[in-house]
Amino acid sequence: MPLNDALTAFLTEMAASGVKPIAESTPEEVRDLTASLAELFGSGPDVERVEDHMIPVEGGSIAARVLVPSATPRGVLIYYHGGGWVIGGNIDEFDTLGRKLADRTGCAVVLVEYPVAVDDSYAALEWVNERLAEIAGATVPIIVAGDSAGGNIAAVMALRSRDRGGPPIAFQALIYPVTDADLDNASYTAAENQLLLDRASMVWFWDHYLPDAERRAEPDASPLRADDLSGLPPAVVITAEYDVLRDEGEAYADRLADAGVAVDRHRHAGQMHGFFTLLMLPGHTEAIDQIASSIDAHLPANTRSANTST
Repeated sequence: MPLNDALTAFLTEMAASGVKPIAESTPEEVRDLTASLAELFGSGPDVERVEDHMIPVEGGSIAARVLVPSATPRGVLIYYHGGGWVIGGNIDEFDTLGRKLADRTGCAVVLVEYPVAVDDSYAALEWVNERLAEIAGATVPIIVAGDSAGGNIAAVMALRSRDRGGPPIAFQALIYPVTDADLDNASYTAAENQLLLDRASMVWFWDHYLPDAERRAEPDASPLRADDLSGLPPAVVITAEYDVLRDEGEAYADRLADAGVAVDRHRHAGQMHGFFTLLMLPGHTEAIDQIASSIDAHLPANTRSANTST
């Protein structure tokens, strides 16, 4: 179907404003753009508790925000945000999305900064696992989730945790995730997909994130290339019709299913990459509902442990 009318109007307005393409910008210029868009998102639903923390990592610390929707959250959802591993580092820009996810899923949401994406993100996962009772009042399930590069990180966290005997992950929500460094598949080269995120932008992101092209084939960068996807947690994989990342996201869903992993898949017709986080537009609501429904389907109705904190 044609590109969504709201997205078409948004892109027309962006073009008229003279915003440079990502591939012709500096990281600072793109960060300024994402910050300006976040100002349009509003404040999101109220939550019962908000906590800001600094998580120790090798060489320093990273910021995290805990959003607790009620006294008895059913799980803890760690959200790794998008931004091509390069931009969107300020978790304030994802506060509204985090509140919406907390409100709709009934889970405490932990928003994570990722200056050194994979290692810091795994440190955050371990930090959350050690503090489940503090965050949720009980030993509740852990969910990893993320969009775009954040979806890449969430998928890698599930693989790392399985392979290292790390924190148990009950579910993964992958929103148009980066799963492979193949920049020449059909969705990458389709003319109609060269929109807010185009092939040139992804070349720019990969060149900033992992300049050594040979390392991009490693599972920590391209989880689609992992030898074995069996034993991973159930997943929901959300893709967009007009997205250079569409094919690799759907290929990852296929490989998960082939490995015996339960997968819910949703391709959003008429949507482009970025629709999930453009909260001033209506498209994200359906995807949040799909994530919540998948969590309902794959987690027991009462997932709270009797081991509550004092």
